[in-house]
Amino acid sequence: MKNLVWFLLLASLPLLAIGAEPPQQAKAQEPGWAFPVPSAQQPPEEDNGQPRHVPGSTKAYTMDQIEDLSNPPDWFPAEHPPAPNVVTHGAGKDVLACGSCHLMSGLGHPESANLAGLPVEYLENQMEDFKSGARVNARMTVFGKAISAEDSRAASEYFASLKPKPWEKVIETATVPKTYVAKARMRFVLPGGGTEPIGNRIIEVPQNAELVADRDANSGFIAYVPPGSVTKGKELVTMGGSGKTIGCASCHGEGLKGGSYGEPALAGRSPVYLARQLYDFKRFARNGPGAQLMQPVVSNLSDEDILNITAYIASLAP
Repeated sequence: MKNLVWFLLLASLPLLAIGAEPPQQAKAQEPGWAFPVPSAQQPPEEDNGQPRHVPGSTKAYTMDQIEDLSNPPDWFPAEHPPAPNVVTHGAGKDVLACGSCHLMSGLGHPESANLAGLPVEYLENQMEDFKSGARVNARMTVFGKAISAEDSRAASEYFASLKPKPWEKVIETATVPKTYVAKARMRFVLPGGGTEPIGNRIIEVPQNAELVADRDANSGFIAYVPPGSVTKGKELVTMGGSGKTIGCASCHGEGLKGGSYGEPALAGRSPVYLARQLYDFKRFARNGPGAQLMQPVVSNLSDEDILNITAYIASLAP
């Protein structure tokens, strides 16, 4: 039955052009807002070496401890089930702790993924794609090749057990704070930098820069998006843009909270992260079985379409 559903879905998709470039030659534009690189000029780092604290937690960590990617801070251990060792400490030199980037809440940052509540099978499939090279990511490819099946399963079960929660505050605006991209590829408001036109960009920054730098699992993000982009995105996501694509709910479920066959929930996740995934489908950097279903869906999307779609999806309640 599942295979029949996928066959009918694929029959309704916009077809890829005959003679399209093979995967190894495919190219896609990569706008800087979706693929941030560290800024040449970095504000001075401030660290007095003293233990740091976040609201509501009795824990304390120094910045050196917070930045130890094999021992991420767990500010709120009572808010999640016991975590497997691969999440809290990694597995050898080639597999860092999953909780360091994705946080112990699974909600992650724009440069990583929000994993909270995603299906176990989906998460395991992504790790298999990293291992095989069907999905390409500088850091996760290394982890995928090195991680054991047992650790992959344990981490997948842990993140699948976590509940998604509001993490993105979407604001339509023509003017945004000037920003810079830190060394770890996260965008921050530039202190004293003033403002600038948003242009055709999504600018995603922490709601509280200090707490996010401390890897506070309860401190989320603001996504500034161009005026009108949420409404334009809704038309594409729900109606398919007059045949340009198909409505996302046909696979990802009502409200984009996950499909009947394990398709991932999208609602309320980072628009910058989601945009990178759509570009990766277009350029075949994601080319596993599930990704191949997405490639014809995104093939006709413009840069503006991708911006609008991800702005709308991020605005939805998870």
